[in-house]
Amino acid sequence: MSKVRVRVISQEGHCSAGQRVGDEAVFDWSTHEIEGRICLHALYSMMPKIYALAHGADVAFAVNDEGASVARHACPDGYNPVIYELELV
Repeated sequence: MSKVRVRVISQEGHCSAGQRVGDEAVFDWSTHEIEGRICLHALYSMMPKIYALAHGADVAFAVNDEGASVARHACPDGYNPVIYELELV
């Protein structure tokens, strides 16, 4: 099991959770800990991708040009969108 870093790469409008570009959270499956802060609404919607990346599963559209496992995820708030990048580290 591995770590997955979640980073805000785009934010428009007003995020009620205060997420801003550059914010990060790291999910460490070996210790079952989360380092950093993340919006709970976004977290609930992206957990399947985080879990899949951490456990080596294939995630659709999750391989970048360098071959790294990187996925994108949109916040469920369509009026104040936040885009996250999920990366296996």
